[in-house]
Amino acid sequence: MLLGSSTSLIYKAVNETALLSITAPGSIYEATWMKGGQRLVQIKNGRTRHYVNKDQCRCVMLRNGTLQIQRLEKADSGNYTVLVYQQDGKLKAEENIMFFVQEPVPQPILSAECRNKNVSVKCEVKQKAKDEAFIIELTQPTGKKIQKNATTLEWHGRNSGMFRCVVKNQVSEKMTEKVIKCPGKLDFYLILSIAGGAVFFVILVICLIYCIRRKKTKRHEGYEEERVMQTLPMDREKGMRELPQTPSTPTPRQLRVQQRPLPQPQGLQQALPPQPRPRPRTQPRTPNLPRERP
Repeated sequence: MLLGSSTSLIYKAVNETALLSITAPGSIYEATWMKGGQRLVQIKNGRTRHYVNKDQCRCVMLRNGTLQIQRLEKADSGNYTVLVYQQDGKLKAEENIMFFVQEPVPQPILSAECRNKNVSVKCEVKQKAKDEAFIIELTQPTGKKIQKNATTLEWHGRNSGMFRCVVKNQVSEKMTEKVIKCPGKLDFYLILSIAGGAVFFVILVICLIYCIRRKKTKRHEGYEEERVMQTLPMDREKGMRELPQTPSTPTPRQLRVQQRPLPQPQGLQQALPPQPRPRPRTQPRTPNLPRERP
């Protein structure tokens, strides 16, 4: 009994391995895989037979009838058909598979330019293979823009924020995102606020430095004054110790007292003979010269 034919789509990337399986239930006695009407490989009663070069096909048929293709190339894309037969030779099922091998998408580039408070965002792909189909999406804060089979997608507006550029196909997807913000009125006031804060900070630092230096100066003056007050009594005492006594000129009375002999004991005065008194000094008399007569 023929179960009917079915068609499915399968996408794979280059250099991957593909498994094309049979969806018909039950065990597989005989199955033949074909590509575009050309037979590739057959399994019958557990034995496998290749109709093309095995290395060129890079294909292997498993016991359950699945076709395995290794190291995929874009040339492997096409319409694959499998015919399943029963043991009595009757056709059991026929299945068709549209198989596509695609290149992975390249990394998108997201750029922006500010023009008169407006933003112009561009999402682009530098590399695109011939006959390669993919979708490019540009997501911005207020919506999304999508375009198929294009290398560039642009958006213009006043919105700022997170922008996301996505490039994808059936086998891969890559994304680039960036925060884009153009200067406006708010940014102008923000700049003024930052500048004012910077000026205030500089003034505060200057005042702080001045206060610290003034405090240090006062503290130094206090230390100097205290040191002077501590050293002043020591200098006075040292000056008094080192100050020489100036001799005073004796008065005549003091001289007479110094020349007067000291009183002696009475017994000593009797034993000692009386001392001769000093003779008064007489000035020599000038001789009388004879007068000459006139």
